[in-house]
Amino acid sequence: MRRSVLLVDDEPEILELLTLFLEKEQFHIVTAQNGLEAWDYVRTRAFDLVVLDIMMPKLDGLQLLKLLRQDYKLPVILLSAKSDDSNKILGLGLGADDFIAKPFNPLEVVARILAMLRRTYEFNEPQAAKPIVEPTIEIGSLKLVGSDCALYKEGRAIQLTAMEYRILKAFMEAPGRIFTKKQLFEQVWSDFYQEDANTIMVHISRLRDKIEDQPKEPVYIKTIRGLGYRFAKREEFK
Repeated sequence: MRRSVLLVDDEPEILELLTLFLEKEQFHIVTAQNGLEAWDYVRTRAFDLVVLDIMMPKLDGLQLLKLLRQDYKLPVILLSAKSDDSNKILGLGLGADDFIAKPFNPLEVVARILAMLRRTYEFNEPQAAKPIVEPTIEIGSLKLVGSDCALYKEGRAIQLTAMEYRILKAFMEAPGRIFTKKQLFEQVWSDFYQEDANTIMVHISRLRDKIEDQPKEPVYIKTIRGLGYRFAKREEFK
């Protein structure tokens, strides 16, 4: 299946460079040079992934990301010349799935896109020889329905991004296990662990906001100081 990627950047040279490398990988590429143009494309076409620059005219990348996350779950990779932690945390907090600082190696961007698409859509594509039936996992008041990639809390549907779903799935499949940040990153992102604790922390914080009654006093995703994170066992709720 040929995947469709929307590239959004106000620098034509970057669009041309990434298009060249991605088309070699058989992607269908659409480009936009500002946020408004990109928003029009998203509403009228189907994309598998968006690569989005932050600093743009008319509608910047963070404003566009907010609009995307209101109605769309497709993965978003942010590009930015501002590589400081606060900018990265803000973008991830708004719903981005990954962050790449400029200047970048185009081969790394291609590799990250391939990895993101593989992780995002692999559980939606049935295997011809041995169809995989994802189980339903229940812990406490949470029910993760693998066949629908959906989460319910006390019967109420909770919207998750693809990244949040994969993190929660890893936790709920191994309740009681302590995941280091490195283990969690490599299990969910697989290819690109870069000692980036902020990326993990932001996604964990967003998950807690959605599943915990009191996110600052979590009962599901607990921080184990000096080690990482642990998801509660079933018996802890009996």
